[in-house]
Amino acid sequence: MSPVNKTRSLSTRRAAAEVQLRPERELRAITNRVLRLAKSTGIPEAEVHVDEVIDALTRFANNTIHQHVAEHGLTVSMRVVVDGRTARVTTNRIEEDALRAALESAASLAASQPKDPGLLPLPAKQKYRAVRRFSPATAALSADSRARAVKNACSLAESRGQIAAGIFSSGQSQSVLANSRDLFAAYRQTQAEFSVTMQQGSATSWAKSNAADFRAFDPMALAKTASEKAARAENPAELAPGRYTVILEPAAVLDLVGFLFYDFAATAIQDQRSCFSGRLGKPLLGKNITITDDVYHPEQLGAPFDGEGIPRQRVILVDNGVPRNLVYSRRSAKKAGTRPTGHAFALPNEYGEAPMNLVIGGGKASIDQMVAGTDRGLLVTRLWYIRELDPYEKVMTGMTRDGLFLVEKGKVSRSVRNFRFNQSVLQMLRNVEALGPARRATAEESFEMVVPPMKINDFHFSEVTKF
Repeated sequence: MSPVNKTRSLSTRRAAAEVQLRPERELRAITNRVLRLAKSTGIPEAEVHVDEVIDALTRFANNTIHQHVAEHGLTVSMRVVVDGRTARVTTNRIEEDALRAALESAASLAASQPKDPGLLPLPAKQKYRAVRRFSPATAALSADSRARAVKNACSLAESRGQIAAGIFSSGQSQSVLANSRDLFAAYRQTQAEFSVTMQQGSATSWAKSNAADFRAFDPMALAKTASEKAARAENPAELAPGRYTVILEPAAVLDLVGFLFYDFAATAIQDQRSCFSGRLGKPLLGKNITITDDVYHPEQLGAPFDGEGIPRQRVILVDNGVPRNLVYSRRSAKKAGTRPTGHAFALPNEYGEAPMNLVIGGGKASIDQMVAGTDRGLLVTRLWYIRELDPYEKVMTGMTRDGLFLVEKGKVSRSVRNFRFNQSVLQMLRNVEALGPARRATAEESFEMVVPPMKINDFHFSEVTKF
């Protein structure tokens, strides 16, 4: 390494080590300042969120890194409750004059709102279950380290006559929430993500993973998976549309099931906008389907409290095919005569609540075993451009992408031209023949969750795409 490059490398590592989250006491001091200002200006109830984020990203395309970016930001969001009215204002300034001005703006906005008869007083002090999702190794991950991993992936692509593109990101964040009724909650986490697309000729494939600790995944293993699939995906055959047995890899499962998340919200049920309206307690999905919202699952990320500071509860949403329970904000819980589950979004909002840490129970069948047990079907890497056609039956349309393969007599035989699908997610979850072990998965159309691969019968492909 030349002296110049060595100096730059040392500088990069030093900069990464120096960029750290503020101590929690500094964020707490900001919340105390806001609450003191609120009290001194006659605002009876105030709530303050302070969020700090440090993110860094290495982006690559055409087998070359073309972007290193990093950002460090802090925002303060204040909500006031005055005479049955509420409003929120957010700022990125923490000087006392700026915080006072933001509070005054929030109070002025609240005064212009109509009274909300369903608005509740701020919640009192709560107790929280500890979660540990901060990895010092991820927090210290440097641009040099990300670049080395990307270089290895690009070198693999070059050696095989392929083109690699993707990202390697890492970051850390923390949030504190406090209100004028002595509630205080704090949370911090790290997160890293590697995503790679490999192209060979006109064929592509893809792999992606993320976790609190970057050591939980192997960028080179992901690159090899994408590379091998891209090579196999060349010269696809064209099949007739119709109903097929499919083996959905976890990313494909996630992007379909993720569209159910708001349907489990009590507000959606109360507004008759959920596909579970009139169906709670009735057999609706296959008996092998159990869905839980569990922020405490070891592979999940996220705070153990919601946007109002209520502790999150583990909730069994679907039990052996029967939708049993919903998630509740304080408002929807009061309306239903039950207790909140800690799934509310920060107020004011129009959505109420939603489960953001879905876990779908898995089985013991590996993808290889699913393939071996399939006489004729399709292996699906992932889906994209998914849109909802029928919200009550949850009929979705979208397309396969980055690797669709024909399975014949227990073996993957060749690649297939991509299909468009029109498929009810509810019907899909009634037709699950086999489940693999559940694991944390990530894709592009929905948020991360813990899901298994699935073998599903009678999946409806409506037409062949042009690529």
